[in-house]
Amino acid sequence: QVELVESGGGLVQPGGSLRLSCAASGSASRVVTMGWYRQAPGKQRELVARITSGGIPTYADVGKGRFTISRDNAQNTVYLQMTSLKPEDTAVYYCSAGPFSGLALWWGQGTQVTVTS
Repeated sequence: QVELVESGGGLVQPGGSLRLSCAASGSASRVVTMGWYRQAPGKQRELVARITSGGIPTYADVGKGRFTISRDNAQNTVYLQMTSLKPEDTAVYYCSAGPFSGLALWWGQGTQVTVTS
């Protein structure tokens, strides 16, 4: 079992920045892919970005050009740097991890990001 703990969410004004972190523990050696999803009220959970153990990122359209995913394999931690935030970025952001590329098998509890003036 892999446990994921997110941190870094909060309240930010439009145009602001936030950095989310997610640390994996437990059977972290099983983790190959890590990523971030988000779910806004009344909407389905959607991919924001994911990254392989080799550091190759994939971005969904929602974050292209504004969000950057990175990973510290030694610390079993994945980050999401978000810039130029918009009100429509308001959502609960979930960290994910999986034993294969592209597979989200384990989930964090989520961290709230609210973008409002």
